[in-house]
This record gives sequence, structure tokens and C-alpha cells, in this order.
Amino acid sequence: MASTVALASSPPDLLRSAAAASPNQTHEPHHTGFVDMIDNLRGKSGQGYYVEMAVGSPPQKLNILVDTGSSNFAVGAAAHPFLRRYYHRSLSSSYRDLGRSVYVPYTQGRWEGELGTDLVSVPHGPNATLRANIAAITQSDRFFINGSNWEGILGLAYADIARPDETLEPFFDSLVRQTPVPNLFSLQLCGAGFTQNYSLGSATVGGSMIIGGVDPSLYVGELWYTPIRREWYYEVIIVRIEVNGQDLNMDCKEYNYDKSIVDSGTTNLRLPRKVFQAAVKAIEAASSTEQFPSGFWLGEQLVCWQAGTTPWHIFPVISLYLMSENRNQSFRISILPQQYLRPVEDVASAQEDCYKFAVSQSSTGTVMGAVIMEGFYVVFDREKKRIGFAVSTCHVHDEFRTASVEGPFHGVDLEDCGYNIPQTDESTLMTIAYIMAGICALFMLPLCLMVCQWRFARCLHPHGDFADDISLLK
Repeated sequence: MASTVALASSPPDLLRSAAAASPNQTHEPHHTGFVDMIDNLRGKSGQGYYVEMAVGSPPQKLNILVDTGSSNFAVGAAAHPFLRRYYHRSLSSSYRDLGRSVYVPYTQGRWEGELGTDLVSVPHGPNATLRANIAAITQSDRFFINGSNWEGILGLAYADIARPDETLEPFFDSLVRQTPVPNLFSLQLCGAGFTQNYSLGSATVGGSMIIGGVDPSLYVGELWYTPIRREWYYEVIIVRIEVNGQDLNMDCKEYNYDKSIVDSGTTNLRLPRKVFQAAVKAIEAASSTEQFPSGFWLGEQLVCWQAGTTPWHIFPVISLYLMSENRNQSFRISILPQQYLRPVEDVASAQEDCYKFAVSQSSTGTVMGAVIMEGFYVVFDREKKRIGFAVSTCHVHDEFRTASVEGPFHGVDLEDCGYNIPQTDESTLMTIAYIMAGICALFMLPLCLMVCQWRFARCLHPHGDFADDISLLK
């Protein structure tokens, strides 16, 4: 029987039938130069994955959060209660101040800082040093996380969403421009259930960021690719969602309203409101052998079982279908409950295993966060404008079910499932301006008539009381 634990507040997000081979199934060439990059990520469950980076001359080593949902390279550059160390610009002979400031707000939290450039390398990455744009964070609110062990953020998305504007070249663009590193990287995120370390009351997680390529030792089966719809976030198109093999039967545009992105810096699978409600209803129905409080499905309460007795079998598999490179085909990634029920060790005892429901509601579209990526090896092939998925060698599963990537599945005009943000052109804006001007004129007309009437009355009665004249205008 499950017990429940109420959460005072949710931790902030930092922080989605098998057939014969098709063009979407790709064998990648083996590359032996990536051995130093394997297992170069660390982190704590729900607090993000970080890589060690060296900044400045002489190099200052910092742990930097890997975030595919933003585009700024930003590091703590002032003392903060949650930082064990920070970037000292004054100690770097290669630092150059750009004389610009930057401010980045989030749904919860913010940071601001000063822009500059410095020499940067990744010790467990490619053998290369580059000059990169850096935001030196001087003030922040609810950005750094106590005990997370990272001191900055590495935004790996595109220049379109860089702050303060798209002219600030992101780190990966600089890396590709200045070095021979190919324009792709891949991530294997291994969840808390894979590398369990319950010392100090918190599970340590690990993984690999392969910069410049794909390592076949990190996945099994084949890589299936979905196109990057637009180069800002890593935007993709979801064409169908199933719970326990049952289609949610929604207009596929709802799944992508107003976008669907792959974001390692977000913890949960986040779904638009209507999709979230339908998914929770289906998951509740499939797991009805046990009753859970509504607060659990809203992420406000934990559910706990006696250690080692978590009934994984009562929870359904969630399947996301992504449009493939052939626009009339899709492939399916299947997500196990071991991914979307996130272990929360810091409130558990040795006698209990506690979990948080890691599917949540979003007002900014679907976000395939870390709990989704933890089942798969994900290739961000920027060169060919596509994202690849294969089953990770470190995903958590049981003896009955395993994460899977399968296809192709046939459809028609799957590209139409993408949501197009309405564009307001200049003529539309002019029309709106004329309408507003007309409304203002209508409101002003009675006042003008009133003033004219007063002036006419004043001419007829020039010796009236001054105080009365003033009162007419109030």
C-alpha cells in the first residue's frame, strides 16, 4: 500500500509496430576519440546534469549545467550562499569586457550580469580551446540551487534565443567556427535509478556529453531522427501520444501548442494544459488498482512504498510519436514509469522509496525534459538539422518492460501537426493603430464639447465666480 508525503513547494525546473529498416534508421560510424568524454556528466536527481569546464588564464575549473533549452553561457561571478566557487574575472589575463549587460528572467527566478569573452575548454571534451562569450552573473534570484554543485549554465540552443539578442554568438557556434569540431553533440543522461548512491540522502546521477559526434557504445538498436523544425530551441513535432497503447485522440496540433522542444535543463515532461489533463486521466485510469491523492498528480505530494516494493507494473507506458525525416512517417519513443516517477531521496528513509510525478502542466508548449531523455541516447545533429533517439545503455527498466524506439508508422501530412505562431505584419499593426485612434477620438469628443460649452458660457457671463469655473474642469 502506498503512503503519501506532502511537498511544501516544488523544486524549480532548471530547470518528451517495429518494421524493417528505413532511411530514418541510421548506423553511425564508430569514433574512438570520444573515450575521454564518456561519463563526463554529473549531477543530482532533479537538479540537472553538469560538465566540468575550464575558464580563463590560468584556467578556473567550474561545474556548468548542460542546458539545451537556452543559448547563453553564463557563470557565477560573485559570491553567493549556494556557490562553493565562482569565476574571478580579475584573475584571468585573457578576459575581455564587452561593456554590455544582460538580464535573463525565468517563470520563477532571474539572473543578470556583464558580458565579456574569455578562453574556454572542456577538460573531458575535445582537445580544443576557444574564445567564447561569457555572461558573468553578478546578481540572481532563485537561479542557483543549494547543493546542486554547479556554478553556471551552458546554453546549447541557437542564437535566436540568446540574450540580450541574437547577435551574441552562443558557445557551440563559437566552438564549431573556431575549431575542427563537427557541428553536433549527443547526450546520454543516466537517471538516479541507474547509478544509485544514497549517501548523504541524495542520489548522484551521471552521463556523457559527446561533443562533436556519436558514440555507438552508449546506445543499443538504431538511431531514429526527427527534423529540427526551427533553429531557436530544439523544436520538434509530436504527431501522437498514447498511454498504455491507447491514443489520446486529440488534434495533433494540441501536442505542439505553442511548440515542442527537447530541453535537458528542464526536469519534467511538461505538457500543454489540455494534453496534460487528458494524459493524467488516462494514467489514473490505467493505474486504478491503487488510489492516489489529486496532489500527487499535480506534483504537490509524494507517494511512497516500502523499500523495494514499488509496483511499477500498475503504471502505464507513455508513448510519444515524433515526425520522422520522411514527413509522412513517424517513430515512437516509449517512456517507462521508472522515468516519469522521479525518486526523491532527501525525504525518504531507508525503509521507504518515495517518488514525485514528473509530468506537469505547461503554458509554453511541450517540453521533453531530463526524465524523458534519461531513457534515450539523444543526438543533436545541428549539421543536418535533426535530432536522433536510440535506447540508452543506461536506462532504468524492469524484467517486464524496457524503453524503446520503434518505427516507421505511416501518416499523412504530419508536418501540419506543428503549431504556427500567428504573425502580425505591418499592415495589421497599422489597422489596429487606426482602430485605437478612432476609439480615443470617440472618448475625447464629449470632453471637447464640454470645454466648448464652458468657454461659450464664460463669454456670456464674464463676471462669474472663479471657483465655479475651476470646479467645472474637475
